This record gives sequence, C-alpha cells and structure tokens, in this order.
Amino acid sequence: MSGWDLGTPGVFSLPSGRLVRGRGLRLPLPDGLLPEFAVHLLSKRPEAVSWESRWIRWPDFGLPTNRRDARNALTEAWRRAAQERVEIACAGGRGRTGTALACLAVLDGVPAAEAVAYIRGHYDSRAVETPWQRRYARHFVTP
Repeated sequence: MSGWDLGTPGVFSLPSGRLVRGRGLRLPLPDGLLPEFAVHLLSKRPEAVSWESRWIRWPDFGLPTNRRDARNALTEAWRRAAQERVEIACAGGRGRTGTALACLAVLDGVPAAEAVAYIRGHYDSRAVETPWQRRYARHFVTP
C-alpha cells in the first residue's frame, strides 16, 4: 500500500489499512523512508522539506485558522495515504497532530464520537490535548 512499515515510529493503521505517520517536528526525523506527502500544522510557515507538503496555520493548543483549508488538506492526506507515505506533523506530535489524525480516522469511517479514542488507542495515548481539539474532531464530518 503506502510503503510505510508499522514498525516505523509514529506509523499506525487506519481501519481501511491506510498507514499514516504522525510526528513532532521538534524531534529528529526518524530513520528510514521519507514521506511522499506531509501536512504541517504550525502557527508559522515550516522549514522547506524535500517532499511535497502543505502548511495549515494552526496555533499550538488551538484549532486551524482556516477550517476549509484544513479539511481540504486532511482530505487530500487521507486520499493519498491509500498509495503514498503520508505524514501529519506539528511541533510536538500530540495535540494538533492527534486532532488531525482523528479527522483522518473520521474520513476513514470511524464514527466521529469515537475518533479521539481510536487515535489514543492506535497512535498516542496523550493525543488530542485540549477540549476544543476534542470537540473539533467530534464535529468533523466527511465532505
């Protein structure tokens, strides 16, 4: 499918079998294959990378400043994860990344009310850090 290995740090499987990697950009890039597409969730424009990426302005502990752009980027990431190595990343890899991954889970068929629990069970038990991030994921609907 994507070329990711479930043994790669941060890589987990959505119910459809799509593999996605979540990570914190403050941490060193994991060894192994590079992403083919990434969505960076940061308040400031990220440093350039050698793979295709999209930047969503998303303040730390907050929500995306443009929800339509965020929905479009996450939908693109979900679609591309069927064939490509996709990474979702913020500075720490938990709050914004976990929220975005919960949205990917919704796109993949996980009921929105269960998406945060799914990500906490499959990606990071501390993912999705704030009440408003949980609410954002709970109200994320498929296009």
